[in-house]
Amino acid sequence: MKRLVSFFISLCVAVMTVSAQEKKVFTLEDVIPGGSNYANLTPQNLPGLKWWGDVCMNAEVEAVKSIQPVTGKEQVVFTLEEVNEVLEAARVGKLRHLYNVTFPYADKQVLASTSTHRVLVDWEKKALVWSQPIAPHAANQDWNKDSRSLAYTIDNNLFVTTADGQTHQVTDEPKGIVCGQSVHRQEFGIYKGTFWSPKGNLLAFYRMDETMVTDYPQVNTSARVAALEADKYPMAGMTSHQVKVGVYNPATRQTVYLEAGDPTDRYFTNVSWTPDEAHLYVIELNRDQNHAQLVRYNATTGAKEATLYEEKHPKYVEPQHTLVFLPWDDSKFIYQSQRDGYNHLYLFDTKVNVPAARWQQSAASESSFIEHVQVTPLTSGNWLVQQIVGFCPSRKELLMGSTEVSPLQTSIYRLNLNTLKRTRIGEEDGTHRVQLSASGRYLIDNHTSFSVPRIISLLPTDGKKGRVIFTAADPLKEQYNLPEITLGTIKAADGVTDLYYRLIKPVNFDPTRKYPAVIYVYGGPHAQLIHNSRFYDARGWDLYMAQLGYVMLTIDSRGSDNRGLAFENCTFRQLGVEEMKDQVKGVEWLKSLPYVDGERIGVHGWSFGGFMTTNLMLTYNHLFKVGVAGGPVIDWAYYEVMYGERYMDTPQSNPQGYAGSNLKLKAGQLKGRLEIIIGGEDPTCVPQHSYAFLRACIDAGTHPDFFVYPEAGHNMVGTDRVHLHEHITRYFEDHLK
Repeated sequence: MKRLVSFFISLCVAVMTVSAQEKKVFTLEDVIPGGSNYANLTPQNLPGLKWWGDVCMNAEVEAVKSIQPVTGKEQVVFTLEEVNEVLEAARVGKLRHLYNVTFPYADKQVLASTSTHRVLVDWEKKALVWSQPIAPHAANQDWNKDSRSLAYTIDNNLFVTTADGQTHQVTDEPKGIVCGQSVHRQEFGIYKGTFWSPKGNLLAFYRMDETMVTDYPQVNTSARVAALEADKYPMAGMTSHQVKVGVYNPATRQTVYLEAGDPTDRYFTNVSWTPDEAHLYVIELNRDQNHAQLVRYNATTGAKEATLYEEKHPKYVEPQHTLVFLPWDDSKFIYQSQRDGYNHLYLFDTKVNVPAARWQQSAASESSFIEHVQVTPLTSGNWLVQQIVGFCPSRKELLMGSTEVSPLQTSIYRLNLNTLKRTRIGEEDGTHRVQLSASGRYLIDNHTSFSVPRIISLLPTDGKKGRVIFTAADPLKEQYNLPEITLGTIKAADGVTDLYYRLIKPVNFDPTRKYPAVIYVYGGPHAQLIHNSRFYDARGWDLYMAQLGYVMLTIDSRGSDNRGLAFENCTFRQLGVEEMKDQVKGVEWLKSLPYVDGERIGVHGWSFGGFMTTNLMLTYNHLFKVGVAGGPVIDWAYYEVMYGERYMDTPQSNPQGYAGSNLKLKAGQLKGRLEIIIGGEDPTCVPQHSYAFLRACIDAGTHPDFFVYPEAGHNMVGTDRVHLHEHITRYFEDHLK
């Protein structure tokens, strides 16, 4: 009997071994975005899910299905063929798929855009309800569902087409002035340049004068004779652009500009309308970025009416969120701030003024603030609010995403605004991306984690049990032999702070071997490389390198995102210093592992990570043998005003800090093999960074390698992205292995 059991166990082990061996070896085409097989090996999704009132609509290629949140009953509502029959009969174009349709109204109308028109189709009557022409070359399109007016830009001017099809040219500015587009290089949460009032009767917009900004001479080499394509690029400490906020009235065709005074050396962000369309709020930030003011303007006259709130910090204040008014009380709105050390929510009551308001010092951070109206903190703690999802007005509740469970994930909570009680919705584990129904009673919850490829559920926001409508497998995990990935913490260089790391062991790991190791690094603000998501956010290239026999390590050092203000701003005026110390702690930990060859450690990163890679190769040249730096910052004096001055101040006011992070001055310290890779027309880290570093290395007698993607920007996309990672891999294979 014992022999039989032993034979059975041996047989099972053999079957499992054969099964593991049968799993395939993946290529970069399988795991890099843009690769020929990449899309086939990622967990499936339902990208067309959206709400029509409280009914979930699944927009697919050929049809739209309704899904009842309580019963889960599915029903085809209309098909692509039916919609296209209506559109072609009306001669307004046709659709290739239904993914992008929306349902803006309570009646049975679907909104869609063809190449020539924006249309509303009644899917029950199968009739065209309304159409609006879209001008050729219209960019930055911004449509309001109440007025049905469309704002857009052509070149650098702003236009509006009203619901009846009439087109108004709002601005007629000369070259060098940009209207209706994002400003301040998309810092401070800015991602667009037009802002419709709630009912669509008025349009606020940015006007940016760049005539005083220095041209950066980008060169396009694709033509027989290379052509100059200049970027307006204000470098740290130099003259920046000037911005105004205008308000256009389509009914009168008149524009007024907010009377904000001289716009020189100020930033205007988080433009917010009051629900009655009478007022406009703007957060104004000084160029030093250490003093923010919330200012209210009259939307009709442009007159400045009041300053409701001010906030200061000796390092920087960084407003990133628009105001969110309570649906049941137009006099109250929610403001987001890091004044207490983490991004939290504060309720402002505009009806209750604070007489003789005084500056107050935050008990939890270096921030100070003054409140001219009554302010009530809604959330607090050593975690941060990541997003406001929306409201459930019937229960006076706010829905939000936060890091309260862990800084590695987004969890969803409902917050009762009367009691301030928070209740988590959905599973604790993993990352949740949600959409709220019109009434606030239901959520579409797209849930992923390290162990969950994807589960999509319809969840009641009152805490009752939800309904799973979609579950995805991970074809890469099922079909391919993947490495072991683990998550843990090490202490930062300060000896106190816990830092998260992700460690990937080589495929078919042998603990008796000595493997080379590569650190993939970013380390800068507004980025976090490790989440509780698929592979703990490891990229396909990390997995591929593990397949080739490398240990891969990533650490989210101090200076990175989602850990609070002090965690991020400890790098102020000395970018790279504290971040590198933390990465070195990672190297020390790597070298303590018996299977890591401490003499073969490499580093790779892009953008801020390219800066870190280059800096580590120069500053800690005894630790790193090989580095590949993509799109690196070399000298922060060459970087743009808004981001650069927030974290470094100006070169004039912080010469020591700029010198300490100027990698040209360290060019002679290069010992290992370093390759720099850039896009030939990078508008973010302009090519001058890398060219100047090459010159400094030539002068110092050191020898980095260099590769350029002609006409590419800051990142490579499509097939270029696969080529890029082939190139990076070859460099490590040639010089580290």
